[in-house]
Amino acid sequence: YLRQHNHFQQMLICNATMRWARGLSCGYLAATISANSIILSSLNLADAFVLSIPKTSYATISATSNFKSRVSDRHATFDLSCDQAQKHHDVMKLDQINPVGNFVREAVKPSLLAAAIAFSTVFSIQPTIAAEIIDDVSSISSSSVLSAPPTYQEAWSIVKKYALDQTFHGQDWDEAYTKFSKGLDASTTDEEKVMKATANLISSLGDKYSRVLDKDAYARIQKFDLIGVGATLMPDSTTKEIIVGAPPIAKSAADLAGLKVGDVVLAVNGVETNGRTAFDIIDQISEDPNAGTVTFTIRSIDGVTRDVPLKREFAEAKDPVSYRVSETRSDGTKVGYVRITEFNSLVKTSLEAALRDLESQGVDAYVLDIRGNPGGAFQSAVEIAGLFMNDKLATDVVDGNGVDLKFRTSKDRVVVDENHPLAIWLDGRSASASEVLSGALRDNCRAVIMGDTSFGKGLVQAVYGLKNGYGLVLTVAKYLTPGGTDINKVGIVPDVPKDEALPPAPGFVPLLGSDTSHVDFVDVAKRLSPDMCTRAD
Repeated sequence: YLRQHNHFQQMLICNATMRWARGLSCGYLAATISANSIILSSLNLADAFVLSIPKTSYATISATSNFKSRVSDRHATFDLSCDQAQKHHDVMKLDQINPVGNFVREAVKPSLLAAAIAFSTVFSIQPTIAAEIIDDVSSISSSSVLSAPPTYQEAWSIVKKYALDQTFHGQDWDEAYTKFSKGLDASTTDEEKVMKATANLISSLGDKYSRVLDKDAYARIQKFDLIGVGATLMPDSTTKEIIVGAPPIAKSAADLAGLKVGDVVLAVNGVETNGRTAFDIIDQISEDPNAGTVTFTIRSIDGVTRDVPLKREFAEAKDPVSYRVSETRSDGTKVGYVRITEFNSLVKTSLEAALRDLESQGVDAYVLDIRGNPGGAFQSAVEIAGLFMNDKLATDVVDGNGVDLKFRTSKDRVVVDENHPLAIWLDGRSASASEVLSGALRDNCRAVIMGDTSFGKGLVQAVYGLKNGYGLVLTVAKYLTPGGTDINKVGIVPDVPKDEALPPAPGFVPLLGSDTSHVDFVDVAKRLSPDMCTRAD
């Protein structure tokens, strides 16, 4: 990684590592620049460091696709002066982009949201079916139709159909098709050349969150796959049947079993999918989280029906939940501390088990710590909210055509007694799914927010699997909290500042404190009472 950057960047990264993290490998780092800080992360260890620098002294460090979510409980903040500062270049963590998602409450309307939210969960809305998207090229100027390679056309069509910004950054999207495909034609087989043109096309949108993922990067984000078989499930836009909506991940169980785009999933583990959503199917599979296989009943495009047992695997997913009984107070209050580092494929199952254990130990007050959590699976955030409150509005998702879908928490899946007060700890690196969860719980008078203002990412990205194995990340929608608040570039402002409730800063020690003794749960309960809080739902 360091060899790919100039001397100043190498010096900056190595100096930071050697000075404050002596003993870590200096040769395997990734970095990202957020609103006010650079985040460095050792990819072979969990330690992460935030280097606070003046806005006038940004250094340009490009993040690699390997960055993903390695930010852990341990971090420290340091002052840094950059005499040789270069031009500020915004680079976002992949997890703040919010990878694939497989949730949708309705499969109607030929619009972005009705096209479905796909397979692994997180602000991810997938296309209906690849063939339908390719057909859209017929709408461009006749001189350009079918003049570029299929992958380029596929990406162009996805953007035209699903982009939140339907002005395409103020450009004519038909003209952009021709402009960025110069030198290419339908017979071009040079994949590097094709994907470079595709990347330039996507960059022209002027959206720092939208980008092309190479094959390795696309495969790695499958840690957000809640099913674990590498298949994208979604409703067909015409028949409303659940189908395989994108090419299976290379070498995944679905790929090895020969599943193809357009295959209809008639049943999952013997339960028919007719009238159900991808969200319902994931809920069903989650009921047996330790199952090593799942069986799809498939009707292939040729009409043949077969049962396909698929081995479940969760690439790169680590248990993001840690917890403990942090204290028993003199008034008898027993406090449970729960830390979530990211919203991956394991988070819902792991958190539910943790909360059940804490409840069995008599915990009657909770701190949910999602500081430094960059997000992840959107669906997981909605499902987790359902562990604390029953059948409540979690968020509104609005697409570029103004279509609004309301996502609610599950019914009858509450684990934590709704009378037990809940405090959520946030900081400036809590983003995306972290903000969805926080907004859902606060606006429904279920939690009090403490700490610092969150990152402020209220946009929805979808990850589309392209036919050649690459991926496309595209901003397709925005979300509002249940109370109608747009938190994009604003963040969630805490009810209680960190100085009043959170542990003191640990100084030059890479740790997030977990001392809950400063949290006033009597005040929390009072703030959540009907006298002081008006529920959004």
